[in-house]
Amino acid sequence: MQKTIERLAGDAEGTIYEFPVFRFQGKDKKAPSAYLQAALHAGELPGVVAIDALMPMLSKAEAEGRIRGPITIVPWANPIGRAQYHFGEHQGRFSLGTRTNFNRSFPLLAAPDVRLLPDTTLGGADQRLKTRLVQLSLGTDIVLDLHCDDEGLAYLYIHTSLWPHMADCAAAMGVDAVVLWSEDADGTFEGASIMPYQNVPANVARFDRRVVTTVEYRGMLDVDAALAASDAEGLYRLLVTRGVIQNPSVAKLGTFAGAVVPLENIDMMPAPRAGAILYDVKPGDPVKKGDRLATIVHAPGEIDGRTEVFAPQSGFILTRRSRRIIRAGEDLLKLAGDKRSDDARSGTLED
Repeated sequence: MQKTIERLAGDAEGTIYEFPVFRFQGKDKKAPSAYLQAALHAGELPGVVAIDALMPMLSKAEAEGRIRGPITIVPWANPIGRAQYHFGEHQGRFSLGTRTNFNRSFPLLAAPDVRLLPDTTLGGADQRLKTRLVQLSLGTDIVLDLHCDDEGLAYLYIHTSLWPHMADCAAAMGVDAVVLWSEDADGTFEGASIMPYQNVPANVARFDRRVVTTVEYRGMLDVDAALAASDAEGLYRLLVTRGVIQNPSVAKLGTFAGAVVPLENIDMMPAPRAGAILYDVKPGDPVKKGDRLATIVHAPGEIDGRTEVFAPQSGFILTRRSRRIIRAGEDLLKLAGDKRSDDARSGTLED
């Protein structure tokens, strides 16, 4: 294993950001390559501890000569967000300097060619970081961006061009659901990793062997040793299944049995009033059209001081908010519906 330190100049003199990159060299030039990163939203830690649990497994495979393709690991992908605190509260989702989501505004290239990356010499530190992460990952066969939601099931975002080719990956990771998407106008890291292959020859795109996904490891508070070990086993199984690591003792799982939902079927359920949320449902719960999902207490103790929110269609609860205070118009939850949402959104579901 090789460890290097990436250094990024900050936006003021004397400010430098650093993050480590670990590389395992493969012994077979024809084997698939893999890139894994975690904590692009710097406060989302389930992927960080999953990588921590995965590293000894990779080191053992390396010592035994079982790593076939090169593996690049970035356990803390966002040193800028990691350092951001405001009045004691960590702020890892948005850049405080630009007010931009750290998982937006990545360069969407027309082809997988690093020469097409923008010149960020005069750009901000967050843009330099994003360009460097694309540079580190571009051309890799397997790209996994590890995130988590507020409270939720384990699920994957997968571009429609990679489904059902990636069904074996979803099964290997043991996730509960897959959300399929087709457009990216916001420049997510996942979009920057798959969009360059949409208009290139099939022998370059290689959708049959390509893996690109945003992994949502349940919720912000799901950070413990048992879950980390289980998630690491899923990552390791994926690498074995796709031929990056050789390990005949790891059994390939069968067909993915979880839910597969088009992004257009997700109802986000904006809150009609501001107040305190009383949820009637939790992630994984099935719901029918008309079921009460939550009650918002907007005027405590008063007649008509509560507003109920009902399911617009049947389906199941994918995620919900971890905080119980909400403003009018903010999203209460993700309902994975049986049909297209009346409020269908393309691209990203939320800011």
